[in-house]
This record gives sequence, C-alpha cells and structure tokens, in this order.
Amino acid sequence: MPLVESGEEGTLRVSGAEIAEAPSDILAYRKSFRVDDQPIVVIVSEDLGALSRSQAELHAWTAVVSLLLILLLVGTLWLGINLSMRPVVSLKAALKRLQDGEISRIDVRAPEEFQPLVLQLNQLLDSLDQRLERSRDALANLSHSVKTPIAAVRQILEDTDRPLPNTLRQQMAGRLDDIDRQLEAEMRRSRFAGPQVGKSAYPLKQARDLLWMLGRLYPAKSFEMSTVLTEERRWPIEEHDLNEVLGNLLDNAGKWSARFVELGLHEDGKGFAITVEDDGPGIPPDALDTLGTRGLRLDEQTPGHGLGLAIVREITDRYGGTLNFSSGSTGGFKATVHFPGTTGGIRQ
Repeated sequence: MPLVESGEEGTLRVSGAEIAEAPSDILAYRKSFRVDDQPIVVIVSEDLGALSRSQAELHAWTAVVSLLLILLLVGTLWLGINLSMRPVVSLKAALKRLQDGEISRIDVRAPEEFQPLVLQLNQLLDSLDQRLERSRDALANLSHSVKTPIAAVRQILEDTDRPLPNTLRQQMAGRLDDIDRQLEAEMRRSRFAGPQVGKSAYPLKQARDLLWMLGRLYPAKSFEMSTVLTEERRWPIEEHDLNEVLGNLLDNAGKWSARFVELGLHEDGKGFAITVEDDGPGIPPDALDTLGTRGLRLDEQTPGHGLGLAIVREITDRYGGTLNFSSGSTGGFKATVHFPGTTGGIRQ
C-alpha cells in the first residue's frame, strides 16, 4: 500500500519495512496510467531477502562443486604423473641393481624418449668393459712377448766368463728392438678410445694439419685433399682415433707413392668415409685380403713394423666400420674407411 499511495514512478527500493507477513526489503518498479479515466497503478516487486538467500545457496553449491572438481583434478594429475614416471622408477631400480652387481646391462621397457638414454648408458658400459679387456690383453701380451727376450738378455749379461762379440751384441740389440716395438704397439693400442658419448673431432682441421706435416716429411711428393666439408663440421669419432686413422693411411701412402697422394673426406646416407689413394706400384689383388694383419709387411725394404694398417683396421672395427683395399684409378693403392653414423652431423 505505501508503494501504491506513493507518487514516485520507476524503480523503487524499500528497506526496513515493518509489516507483518511481508518482506522487509523489496525492490519494485511502479508505473501508473489511466484507462477510460480510471486510474491504474501497476507494481512489480521482488523480495531481495529471498533473492539473497537463493544466491547464498547457489554460492555454497558452487563452492562444493568447485572443491570436488579440484580434488578430482588433483587426483587425476597425481595418477597421471605416477603412471608417466613409472619408467623412470623402473630405470632407477635397474641402476640400483646395476650398482649392486645384480645385472651387467640395463634392460628396461622405457618410452621412446628414454630409449636413447638407455642405449647410451649401455654403450658406456660396453666401452668400459672393452677398456678393461684391452688392458688385460695388453698386460698379457706384454708379459708373454717381453718375458722371454728379457730373460735371454739377462742371461747373456750375467755370464761374465763369456765375451760379447759383435754378433751377440747385434742379437741383443735385436731383442731389445723387439721389446721396444711391442711396448710401442701396446701403448698405442691402449690409447684407442673407441666410440665415446660426447666425443667428436673436426676432420677437416686434422686432415690439413697432417697433410702439412707429411708434406714436410716427404717434400718430393704432393699431398692433396678433396672434400665438401666445412671447417665447423664435426664427426662423432674420438679425436685421437681419427688422427691415428688419417695419419697411418697418409703415412703409408706417402711411403709408396711416386708423386702424389690424394685424401678424400665424404659423407653419405649411412655415415662418414675416408679415402686415401696414391700413384705407387700398387698391390697384387691376391694380397689385398691379407693387408691389415698385425706385423705383416709385403716389402721389408721400406722402414716400418707392419702396424699402420693393422691399427687402422682395429680402430675401424671398434666403431663398427669397414676398411677396404683396392687398386686406385692410376694403378696405385687405395684404402677406404667407412664409419657408420647419422650424417645429420654434429654441429657446434
């Protein structure tokens, strides 16, 4: 009734009304007009108290639902993380078993992202085993090869009643030379690293340094190189191993060439290739298969111990590569080394 009797039009707000069985806080809209000279007042109102109570109830339900959704989301994330980390847990357990000596290699079913890690760890273990085996073999070889010459020389030196003629001195010198040669060979073998994670070399730089040095060693011969590699190009080969391969092949070609030696550094879809060709007398086809045998020399007139090509073959085998010998385009000798690997390359 107060709104009906009021003369105000439009939106009205009534607060704190003390009317029995009526809301104390309302929001209303009042409009008055006439129809056939009959005054009419239209009022539309809303109980703000009931609206506030319904909003509070809505907020409470919204909070409860939101809390349940958050708990569900946290549970889902926890479950997803545990499921995704299960391979890491199994890898951790495998490493613990490896440390305790229960297993010698890591064999876990890891997702594709972890496969390179497992592969590199196993390769590292293989490399360590190979080093240990090489050390044991070197010690055994040295013990076997050096023991007898040393005993013979000692026996001669301890015999004070017998003079030392020149022939005996030459025999002793030959024995000592054998010992020195064996020590040199085993020491060089022990320095071979083989495939190493994170190890790489700059083939172009190393090749140029070796060509410069051999050009001074053999001044009457020309050393050339053909390649499309850039200075920044790296190969996944340990630097000392690559230096041994290039140095032995180029030195061998320098000894036998007549006028020139050509070095080629190439890459193909399967890996990295090194070719060394000379214009020397070449090698009979039936002798090609025997090259690379330790201590074998086809011509005793040229200085050397027959270890160069054997060292190249041994390093190549450790990298899973191949070493091939053939006749060159000018009738000389040609050696080709191929190391497997991805030619996506290692860039700095």
